[in-house]
Amino acid sequence: MHKIRGFTLIEIMVVVSIMIILLTFAIPNILRSRSVANEGAAMANLKSISDACQLYHVNRGAYPETLADLVAPASVPPYIDATLASGHKQGYEYVYERNGLGFTINANPEGVLRGRYYFIDETGIMRVNYEQEAGVEDEQVS
Repeated sequence: MHKIRGFTLIEIMVVVSIMIILLTFAIPNILRSRSVANEGAAMANLKSISDACQLYHVNRGAYPETLADLVAPASVPPYIDATLASGHKQGYEYVYERNGLGFTINANPEGVLRGRYYFIDETGIMRVNYEQEAGVEDEQVS
Protein backbone atom coordinates (compact mmCIF):
# COMPACT_ATOMS: atom_id res chain seq x y z
CA MET A 1 0.00 0.00 0.00
CA HIS A 2 1.20 3.55 -0.81
CA LYS A 3 1.55 5.93 2.17
CA ILE A 4 0.66 9.62 1.48
CA ARG A 5 3.03 12.15 3.03
CA GLY A 6 2.01 15.65 4.12
CA PHE A 7 1.12 17.84 7.05
CA THR A 8 -1.75 17.10 9.33
CA LEU A 9 -4.44 19.66 10.07
CA ILE A 10 -3.14 20.07 13.62
CA GLU A 11 0.40 20.82 12.43
CA ILE A 12 -0.89 23.49 10.03
CA MET A 13 -3.06 25.03 12.76
CA VAL A 14 -0.08 25.18 15.15
CA VAL A 15 2.07 26.97 12.54
CA VAL A 16 -0.71 29.45 11.70
CA SER A 17 -1.27 30.12 15.42
CA ILE A 18 2.43 30.83 15.96
CA MET A 19 2.46 33.20 12.98
CA ILE A 20 -0.58 35.08 14.32
CA ILE A 21 1.05 35.45 17.74
CA LEU A 22 4.25 36.80 16.17
CA LEU A 23 2.30 39.27 14.03
CA THR A 24 0.42 40.62 17.04
CA PHE A 25 3.77 41.71 18.47
CA ALA A 26 5.27 42.95 15.18
CA ILE A 27 2.44 45.11 13.77
CA PRO A 28 2.22 47.61 16.68
CA ASN A 29 6.00 48.08 16.58
CA ILE A 30 5.91 48.73 12.84
CA LEU A 31 3.13 51.30 13.25
CA ARG A 32 4.94 52.99 16.13
CA SER A 33 8.12 53.19 14.03
CA ARG A 34 6.19 54.88 11.24
CA SER A 35 4.66 57.37 13.67
CA VAL A 36 8.08 58.21 15.13
CA ALA A 37 9.49 58.65 11.61
CA ASN A 38 6.62 61.00 10.70
CA GLU A 39 7.24 63.05 13.86
CA GLY A 40 10.94 63.39 13.02
CA ALA A 41 10.07 64.46 9.50
CA ALA A 42 7.52 66.98 10.85
CA MET A 43 10.15 68.60 13.08
CA ALA A 44 12.63 68.79 10.18
CA ASN A 45 9.96 70.20 7.86
CA LEU A 46 8.93 72.83 10.42
CA LYS A 47 12.54 73.92 10.76
CA SER A 48 12.90 74.06 6.95
CA ILE A 49 9.80 76.23 6.60
CA SER A 50 10.94 78.50 9.42
CA ASP A 51 14.41 78.90 7.88
CA ALA A 52 12.84 79.57 4.47
CA CYS A 53 10.63 82.27 5.99
CA GLN A 54 13.65 83.91 7.59
CA LEU A 55 15.56 83.90 4.28
CA TYR A 56 12.50 85.28 2.50
CA HIS A 57 12.35 88.05 5.11
CA VAL A 58 16.02 88.90 4.63
CA ASN A 59 15.63 89.04 0.83
CA ARG A 60 12.26 90.81 0.62
CA GLY A 61 11.87 92.73 3.88
CA ALA A 62 8.72 90.89 4.99
CA TYR A 63 7.56 87.39 5.80
CA PRO A 64 5.59 85.51 3.12
CA GLU A 65 1.79 85.77 3.07
CA THR A 66 1.38 82.02 2.42
CA LEU A 67 3.56 78.94 1.97
CA ALA A 68 2.94 79.25 -1.78
CA ASP A 69 5.06 82.43 -1.76
CA LEU A 70 8.09 80.24 -0.96
CA VAL A 71 7.94 78.26 -4.23
CA ALA A 72 7.99 79.02 -7.95
CA PRO A 73 6.66 81.10 -9.63
CA ALA A 74 6.51 83.47 -6.63
CA SER A 75 10.10 82.66 -5.61
CA VAL A 76 12.82 81.66 -8.04
CA PRO A 77 14.74 79.71 -6.92
CA PRO A 78 12.22 78.18 -4.48
CA TYR A 79 12.90 78.25 -0.75
CA ILE A 80 11.09 74.92 -0.08
CA ASP A 81 9.75 72.07 -2.20
CA ALA A 82 6.29 72.31 -3.72
CA THR A 83 4.92 69.34 -1.75
CA LEU A 84 5.77 71.03 1.54
CA ALA A 85 4.33 74.32 0.29
CA SER A 86 1.02 72.53 -0.36
CA GLY A 87 0.68 72.20 3.42
CA HIS A 88 0.60 68.38 3.57
CA LYS A 89 3.59 66.08 3.80
CA GLN A 90 4.48 62.78 5.50
CA GLY A 91 1.35 62.45 7.62
CA TYR A 92 1.24 66.06 8.81
CA GLU A 93 -0.67 69.19 7.86
CA TYR A 94 1.33 72.43 8.03
CA VAL A 95 -0.66 75.55 8.90
CA TYR A 96 1.17 78.84 8.24
CA GLU A 97 -0.11 82.19 9.50
CA ARG A 98 1.50 85.58 9.15
CA ASN A 99 0.66 87.79 12.12
CA GLY A 100 1.85 91.38 12.28
CA LEU A 101 5.62 91.35 12.12
CA GLY A 102 6.00 87.59 12.58
CA PHE A 103 4.58 84.21 11.69
CA THR A 104 3.46 80.94 13.23
CA ILE A 105 3.52 77.44 11.79
CA ASN A 106 1.69 74.45 13.21
CA ALA A 107 2.34 70.84 12.24
CA ASN A 108 -0.75 68.80 13.01
CA PRO A 109 -0.87 65.01 12.52
CA GLU A 110 -3.46 63.73 10.07
CA GLY A 111 -4.74 60.31 9.21
CA VAL A 112 -4.94 57.13 11.27
CA LEU A 113 -1.45 57.34 12.76
CA ARG A 114 -1.70 60.11 15.32
CA GLY A 115 1.42 61.79 16.59
CA ARG A 116 2.50 64.86 18.46
CA TYR A 117 1.51 68.41 17.52
CA TYR A 118 4.34 70.87 16.80
CA PHE A 119 4.61 74.66 16.66
CA ILE A 120 7.30 77.14 15.63
CA ASP A 121 7.31 80.90 15.15
CA GLU A 122 9.75 83.59 14.00
CA THR A 123 11.88 83.05 17.12
CA GLY A 124 12.82 79.58 15.82
CA ILE A 125 11.83 77.89 19.10
CA MET A 126 9.93 74.67 18.43
CA ARG A 127 7.22 73.57 20.84
CA VAL A 128 5.24 70.35 21.27
CA ASN A 129 1.84 69.32 22.57
CA TYR A 130 0.83 65.69 22.97
CA GLU A 131 -2.95 66.08 22.70
CA GLN A 132 -3.93 69.19 20.72
CA GLU A 133 -2.60 71.92 18.45
CA ALA A 134 0.60 73.32 19.96
CA GLY A 135 1.21 76.99 20.73
CA VAL A 136 3.59 79.48 22.33
CA GLU A 137 2.86 78.32 25.87
CA ASP A 138 3.62 74.63 25.24
CA GLU A 139 6.73 72.63 26.14
CA GLN A 140 9.88 73.52 24.22
CA VAL A 141 11.45 70.77 22.11
CA SER A 142 15.04 70.20 23.15
